[in-house]
Amino acid sequence: MVNKQKILIVDDDSNIAELISLYLTKECFETMIAGDGETALLLADSFMPNLILLDLMLPGIDGYQVCREIRSKSSIPIIMLSAKGEIFDKVLGLELGADDYMEKPFDSKELVARVKAVLRRYKPVSVMPEAPDVKCVEYPDLVINQTNYSVIYKGRTVEMPPKELELLYFLASSPNHVFTREQLLDQIWGYEYIGDTRTVDVHIKRLREKISDHTGWRIATIWGIGYKFEVSQ
Repeated sequence: MVNKQKILIVDDDSNIAELISLYLTKECFETMIAGDGETALLLADSFMPNLILLDLMLPGIDGYQVCREIRSKSSIPIIMLSAKGEIFDKVLGLELGADDYMEKPFDSKELVARVKAVLRRYKPVSVMPEAPDVKCVEYPDLVINQTNYSVIYKGRTVEMPPKELELLYFLASSPNHVFTREQLLDQIWGYEYIGDTRTVDVHIKRLREKISDHTGWRIATIWGIGYKFEVSQ
């Protein structure tokens, strides 16, 4: 019997949380509800969900802080839910490590579709099978291994969410090749992702904060077009 994937729903509005739980249960997910940030952090450890739906406006510890604390120790997928639709709020959520952001009110079918899309992209290290075809690229002071989802920079392991690593690996696998933002969005997030190209910019910014330019390589911006992993000839 196949184990059901588990979704942790974090929302202080019990009516909304119960409706979301109903939608997901019909799609054969196992759900659990947390009404505040503190409970969410406890259940993130004990319930061990495959994905978290996280409301931002929570009593006590807000959703941003919950996301920050979970990201400090786990790369579990997080979809933020909020009535705040400003670009600043979306960018902040993504910078903290959220995998997607949905505005309230939302369509139930779209929510389920996004949950499934994010879960398809997520590949936790602990369950990845050993593969003879290792996906790994190496440059001076940098090793990017997509087989075991690890990045080693200047001899130290750099923690990063799956999509950051996938974006870095994709660029580094084609040195000096220029990719448009649209191409990167399609390759890393998939055609079903309902977002805009600023998502790519946010993730590039986070990569640059973790991995500085090297004398032999760098993540270069091609103004008006996109990005490339530039390697010295």
